[in-house]
Amino acid sequence: MVARQLDEQISGRFPVGKRLRVLDVGMGQGTQALRLARAGHQVTGLEQDPKMIAVARDALAGEPEGIRERMRIIEGDGRDTGVHFLPGAFDVVLCHGVLMYVEEPDPLLAGLARMLAHGGLLSLLVRNGDALALRPGLSGAWADALTAFDTTSYRNRLGLDVRADRLKDLTSTLAGIGAPLHAWYGVRVFTDTAADGAEVPGAVETLLAVEERAGRTDPYRGVAALLHLCGVRG
Repeated sequence: MVARQLDEQISGRFPVGKRLRVLDVGMGQGTQALRLARAGHQVTGLEQDPKMIAVARDALAGEPEGIRERMRIIEGDGRDTGVHFLPGAFDVVLCHGVLMYVEEPDPLLAGLARMLAHGGLLSLLVRNGDALALRPGLSGAWADALTAFDTTSYRNRLGLDVRADRLKDLTSTLAGIGAPLHAWYGVRVFTDTAADGAEVPGAVETLLAVEERAGRTDPYRGVAALLHLCGVRG
């Protein structure tokens, strides 16, 4: 879903065929970074976990030379982008699944906005702080659901205590750092309660069509597990 949404924003903002400069902050195993490099863009992945870097490097090593030349991997913290790059150095900056691990995200976000050229796209994927009660509520964990209404903290499936973000707060933050919200989507509206390792259903394309429609339609997108926010550098 995130890839489809991101491609929609890129195609609507940049000329067809333009080779974009992309920064993926907290790239993990490099799924999105490698996908964009395959699409012809010049991609830099920034990651601090050595294990994830090793996985990404192994994946990149199996690609044709032309793709390998379009992607570089740097070990570093997303809060230190100013150490590695010049302001305005990128057309697209991704920060997916990172903010939940950052106690004070505003300095990180301000740094990401500075990396964008004028008109550049900032893509954030965050846990939806307005829907934290939904998963425990649907599973019948009533005490956890009741607590979730009044907090943005939660324990994720890895057993880590992390944080979520509310749409209203991030909208204000993006405006304040000069990359106001341009579009937003919900991700995992109906599928969030699926068990880890669940078998992919046979009608997967229909499932994806439902999730895609829900992710852009009110009121469904407002209760998605994740929010995909796209800001544009003014």
